[in-house]
Amino acid sequence: MQINPIIKLDYPDPDVIRVDDTYYMVSTTMHFMPGCEILRSYDLINWEHAAYVYETLDNTPEQRLENGNIYGKGIWAACIRYHKGRFYVCFSANDTEKTYLYTAENINGTWEKSYIEGFYHDPSLLFDDDEKVYIAYGNKDIWLTELKKDLSGPLEGGLNKIIVSETDNKILSYEGAHIYKIKGRYYLFLIHSQKDRWFRTQACFTTETLDGEFKGGDVFCDDRGYFNQGVAQGGIVDTPRGDWYAILFQDMGAVGRIPVLVPVDWKNNYPVFGENGKSPEIIEYKCTPLVGSDDFKCSVLNHKWQFNHEPDKTAYYLSSEEGYYEIITKKLCTNLTQATNTITQRMMYPSCYAEVTVDAGNINVGDYAGICALQGCYATAAITRKEDGLYLTMKNKEAGDNCECEREAILTKDSKIRFKLEVNFQNMKDEATFFIKVGENYKKIGTTHKLHFKLDHFTGCRFGLFMYSMKTYGGKARFSEFNISI
Repeated sequence: MQINPIIKLDYPDPDVIRVDDTYYMVSTTMHFMPGCEILRSYDLINWEHAAYVYETLDNTPEQRLENGNIYGKGIWAACIRYHKGRFYVCFSANDTEKTYLYTAENINGTWEKSYIEGFYHDPSLLFDDDEKVYIAYGNKDIWLTELKKDLSGPLEGGLNKIIVSETDNKILSYEGAHIYKIKGRYYLFLIHSQKDRWFRTQACFTTETLDGEFKGGDVFCDDRGYFNQGVAQGGIVDTPRGDWYAILFQDMGAVGRIPVLVPVDWKNNYPVFGENGKSPEIIEYKCTPLVGSDDFKCSVLNHKWQFNHEPDKTAYYLSSEEGYYEIITKKLCTNLTQATNTITQRMMYPSCYAEVTVDAGNINVGDYAGICALQGCYATAAITRKEDGLYLTMKNKEAGDNCECEREAILTKDSKIRFKLEVNFQNMKDEATFFIKVGENYKKIGTTHKLHFKLDHFTGCRFGLFMYSMKTYGGKARFSEFNISI
């Protein structure tokens, strides 16, 4: 038995479908690559990695961390559908301002990439019974647009209208569309905030015909007793037995936006969310391997890892025999957020820690290699080479600061160091603390760092293994024996 949320990791804006007895879920993955992760479950509670839709997106300079970045942009709120033996994943990317459509016959197969003409914020596809296809999308004004049969763009002369509007909400107006046809009726699910305070709320509107008026309102307003952080935005799905559930998300501070399972009932053709209007506390649960330790003794990186932005495949190496991940720098950086080939894993609520061994014997003066808490207000523990030798450092960038600060530097003769990073998200404490191993014990290095969930990156904080050069590129660092406690 376990308390909701069902996944204690950053999987925001979820959408979910069922194909026979198997459930599939996608979520927002922003700037991380490979991207658009699909999870698989057989009970809506235990989820495992199924696939990534793409390895890289459009190979733009910003996606490669060249002359800019896409922090806080990338893909938002993907939609997943299954129609006539084929999977469809649709999303827009805020850096390219394009709408993407990926299709595949098999979830683990080759995904074919195409574009839908136009830019559709938080899109949701609807395959209607008459073979017509629609896309619902927007913010404040929610549009419904009929698409061509090949989904390449709007159908000339087809339906194109605003179906729901909320222009007087100055906090968060309607967005996050999920549209369905259920038992002959159309249902549109949206997220917004209460108008008098920040509180994410789920809404639903319904109509018998797409030419008719969508009517409805709020259907779920619950924060699970957690700092007015409402539970909303996500998909609904039925079980083979005919029961219905929603998978929504809740903001939980620096750890990110976390999925919550909510039962859905029906009364007079209208959905009723929760148990007496609340999220259930107890859910049958078994830990699933969405994050985990890694000895790097494999030919390709484990699916638990995602790169920060598109990687440079010529600048990293994975040794399956010796068990290490190596980064070779090929450009100069001024800070962590510019570092190519940083690999990341999500952090888990309410607390967790990670350890890694860093071999920095081949770094140059001005190089940094170590472990980080990756977000806009980041923090690092690293080994660096200065003019007078090797140092162990802890640096961070606090909220409101324009640059990072070195909080501690310790001269060392060792080029191989074991680091540890502990994080605590309980009750939004949102703190990160770094340690170095001395003998058999760990010793704190630097200051305890305050983490923040902010729109600059718009993702939950992650563990990251990184290396970057500030003076001369070409140095190397190896990472081994990564252990994570969840």
